[in-house]
Amino acid sequence: MCGRFVITSAPAALRQLFGYIEQPNFPPRFNVAPTQPIPVVLAENGARHFRLMRWGLLPGWVKDPKGFSLLINARSETVLEKPAFKNAIRRRRGLIPADGYYEWKAEGGRKQPFFIHRADGAPLGFAAVFETWVGPNGEELDTVAIVTAAASEDLATLHDRVPVTISPRDFERWLDSRSDDLDAVLPLMTAPRIGEFAWHPVSTRVNRVANDDDQLLLPISAEDMEAEAPKKKVARKAAAGPADDGQGSLF
Repeated sequence: MCGRFVITSAPAALRQLFGYIEQPNFPPRFNVAPTQPIPVVLAENGARHFRLMRWGLLPGWVKDPKGFSLLINARSETVLEKPAFKNAIRRRRGLIPADGYYEWKAEGGRKQPFFIHRADGAPLGFAAVFETWVGPNGEELDTVAIVTAAASEDLATLHDRVPVTISPRDFERWLDSRSDDLDAVLPLMTAPRIGEFAWHPVSTRVNRVANDDDQLLLPISAEDMEAEAPKKKVARKAAAGPADDGQGSLF
């Protein structure tokens, strides 16, 4: 799955890559988390546009958002059948600009975070589906989910799921929702090729959403990983003492 990601490229560079009309100016983000507003590129009236949407898709048929699970990812294998996604995948496909994402791997009884990015350092576009939820009072909320696929052999060493990334040469094909025919986009919903991505371990500081700085991307040494590991609590043996006087003991 994809539960945290990073946007570090300059706004002008992302605008040139994705080709949207707007000229947004936004700071780098090093720890983007679900429920936060994130940039989404979409095609509308023959042009590409930049929109901010809440990460966590909310289907239009939901009556009470409070009782609905947060949908941050959509599995490529079932996106055509799931009621929450089957309309969005046909009519509302988008791209999420990013420079990498985090994944956690279980190691030695704890979860070690890794930063994953393209081996060539280039920005990437996550495949996404979006919906506009309309509340009972007419309020509107644009929401989005990242499409995921089964991981390729190399990335599967970290996690069995990966976000689907769309190549710039396929941006137009993915965003074009003018036809109900999905034959053109189905082949795009696959994992990255082996060797396309690289990764390294990072500090567990990324676990806290409040931490959002460039230090999160730095590789962490084995020594620092050990220092960050939770310390095992050792039960202390009570020392022999006088017989219980009925007052109890703090130790």
